[in-house]
Amino acid sequence: MKCPFCGCEETQVKDSRNTDDNTSVRRRRECPECGSRFTTFERVQLRELVVVKKNGERTLFDRDKLAKSITLAVRKRPISAERVEKIVNSLQRRFESSGENEISTEQIGESVMDALSRLDNIAYIRFASVYKDFRNLQDLNDFVATIEKLATPQNEPEIKEDKND
Repeated sequence: MKCPFCGCEETQVKDSRNTDDNTSVRRRRECPECGSRFTTFERVQLRELVVVKKNGERTLFDRDKLAKSITLAVRKRPISAERVEKIVNSLQRRFESSGENEISTEQIGESVMDALSRLDNIAYIRFASVYKDFRNLQDLNDFVATIEKLATPQNEPEIKEDKND
């Protein structure tokens, strides 16, 4: 592993442990050249996923892009970074274990919307406003009205940290 500080090609692993959700290995590393310490994460990748965009273009699945879009949707909401990481891990596992090598942006967007709808209505609306490409205020109002019809007191999503995800 290359040192991100000085570029040395050889670094030493000082500590390895599984993450809380057992989906990756966290490694503490030290550079023998500059003495800097840094952390890396190692995840299992079941298959190379190709994302098929609306225009037919194909690109490799970018986990970081998925994480950024969810993080942006939950910004300034009472949702931890760990919770976002668990959602991203869960979605990536689902996509990779689907048996398909290609996944459409529509499948990704709908999966994210489903996860956010169960987590936080504001984050759900934020993500939907970009994903659904609302053109005007009426588009937003129609979407919010749909959510309000579905959200009754008995099925209103709670904002809570689920320790089992």
